[in-house]
Amino acid sequence: MGQKVHPLGFRLGYTKQHQSNWFTNPKTYSVFIAQDRFLRELLFEKYQEAGISGIQIERKVNQIQITLNSAQPRMIIQNNETDLESLRKELETKLHRYMVKTIFSQQKYSFFKEQYLEKPTQISIFVTKLQNPNADVTILAQFLVDQLEQRVAFRRAIRQAVQRAQRQNVQGIKIQISGRLNGAEIARSEWVRNGRVPLQTLRADIDYTYTTAKTIYGLLGIKIWVFQAEK
Repeated sequence: MGQKVHPLGFRLGYTKQHQSNWFTNPKTYSVFIAQDRFLRELLFEKYQEAGISGIQIERKVNQIQITLNSAQPRMIIQNNETDLESLRKELETKLHRYMVKTIFSQQKYSFFKEQYLEKPTQISIFVTKLQNPNADVTILAQFLVDQLEQRVAFRRAIRQAVQRAQRQNVQGIKIQISGRLNGAEIARSEWVRNGRVPLQTLRADIDYTYTTAKTIYGLLGIKIWVFQAEK
């Protein structure tokens, strides 16, 4: 049986960096992890159509800096920068409500309550545009989810996703879909690879994502590996 390693965690410090950059003591570490997860889930759910590829979070004392990598930033900044200001205030309000109702309701985090209420978290937001959206694994995964949920044949959907990536001159792509494919009674896995995908090479810049598509036959698991270049 093969021993699997996450392609992104395997390359941390070589070609990949952490999506959250901050340091804290062991007591408040779990609190900050919960905050990061809450903010990411909130933003991904709010801007599903904006094609958010990644969310980087940095911290300085009680300040959080969020950078959104989006394929369609105009869906986040619709008119002008006042949209970002209203989004910032909305995130601060919801985060404060989450901290009071969920985190501070647990006795083990009571030590952090006074410190947080004295200096509540302040958020700043930046939005950047993806240069090659069709070569991004998150955008490709969302395309596959949309196609499969619209009951498009999975082989056709995979072929279209591979063609999108090839137009951006990626060096390799691998797509795997698992579940009741095309409504079959027995679940199985199908995968397609085009070009090179050297998973064991540390200097290889490989992007990876996993998501699910909700079909009338059940969930379909989607995994995508994209090999950009060697660094």
